[in-house]
Amino acid sequence: MPEIRPLAVVTGASSGIGYELARLCAENGYDLAIAADHAEIVEAKQGLEALGGKVDAVQTDLSTEEGVQDLIDLIGGRPVDILCANAGHGLGHGFLDQDWNAARHVIDTNVVGTLFLVHRLGQGMRLRDKGRILFTGSIAGLMPGTFQAVYNGSKAFIDSFSFALRNELKDTNVTVTCLMPGPVDTEFFERADLMDTKVGQGRKADPAKVAKTGFDAMMKGEGDVVAGLMNKLQAAVAAVTPQSALAELHRGMAEPGSGKK
Repeated sequence: MPEIRPLAVVTGASSGIGYELARLCAENGYDLAIAADHAEIVEAKQGLEALGGKVDAVQTDLSTEEGVQDLIDLIGGRPVDILCANAGHGLGHGFLDQDWNAARHVIDTNVVGTLFLVHRLGQGMRLRDKGRILFTGSIAGLMPGTFQAVYNGSKAFIDSFSFALRNELKDTNVTVTCLMPGPVDTEFFERADLMDTKVGQGRKADPAKVAKTGFDAMMKGEGDVVAGLMNKLQAAVAAVTPQSALAELHRGMAEPGSGKK
């Protein structure tokens, strides 16, 4: 009889941090159920299958309850041992200049869809008294995001929510970890129309290293981890700096055209 491997669910797994998290799960003996709203999820599935184990994948819109349900249907009632809630979108420019539907999509993906999935799968973990949840938050959630107001606000929600959920589950064997990276070398900045900004053109972290930091923290049951020394320093500074000053600092990084200054 074949060995039954534990299951890891990873969202936003078509590339970047999500793909690297899925890879780490596969390398550590987990079957995978992965999802993303990009067609590259098919290629990701093929790459991950080469590592051994079963990989199920679905391309779906994780900003909607219907899209999240597609992933839940893919899981098919199988117990989930790890949930990496990584799917997310960014959006640059001033809030009043943004298309409302694009801004709403960021909120629905980063917050609403993420929470719906965690609510559904987390209940099963609590019932079995076993499981690990990893949120991909961001140090962006620690500061007002001038010219990225919706994105930073959504990450502030996720960062805060993860700490609250962890405390609610402290008397169980379900752990909650929040990975808080800074800028990472992915397609995020291009998709968010931030390539003409200082943050878009600046130095970025290797997604494989960021994912490893988050994965290790999750496996240890830690509550949160900031990836990268400079980001740790930035997080420490943000904790003692007035919000108005942080907002002005963020303007310098994310204002359209700031990359040319």
